[in-house]
Amino acid sequence: ATLLFVYVSVATVIGHKRQTDAEACSGAGVLGIAWAFGGMIAVLVYCTAGISGGHVNPAVTFGLLLARKLSLPRALLYTSAQCLGAICGAAMVRAVHGARYYELYGGGANEVSPGYSKAGGLLAEAAGTFVLVYTVFSATDPKRMARDTHVPVLAPLLIGFAVVVAHLATIPVTGTGINPARGLGAAVVYNNSKAWSEQWIFWVG
Repeated sequence: ATLLFVYVSVATVIGHKRQTDAEACSGAGVLGIAWAFGGMIAVLVYCTAGISGGHVNPAVTFGLLLARKLSLPRALLYTSAQCLGAICGAAMVRAVHGARYYELYGGGANEVSPGYSKAGGLLAEAAGTFVLVYTVFSATDPKRMARDTHVPVLAPLLIGFAVVVAHLATIPVTGTGINPARGLGAAVVYNNSKAWSEQWIFWVG
């Protein structure tokens, strides 16, 4: 699931940058990128919730571990699979767009944007991750799901929308991580010193 998420989302970022070159037409834009990330999360949560819980994100897995809704061995297994899937997804983007464009447009790697401090980037990531994880807990609360029968059906859409709004707020600051596996996958394949030096922001935040 994380492989597909990273492939579609990062490919949207690279594709947008290619389409906004001087010789090309306009690209997806920030709004389109945010909807690509959120839409793919909604689809994948819907498809995988009954199989593996639909985490697709180490931050969600860690939150469920802290809430004692997931065992440590399973959390480690999920996180490892998410990171491996993210690396493979980023590698697929590089294969599709070619090394030249992939390197030229930063490989979709998360970095703190010029004009922002690392502390600001960390705070933005923490806020975005909180929005996502809080929505996951609210949308999957067993008591609420038992009381309101529509909640299980809407949960993937609500989680996806949380990802959209978090991206709209955070893209200008860090490119939006809120998913450590997504950041790691792009950093591994892009292999840039700045992306690596700031990787801790997307794990701590």
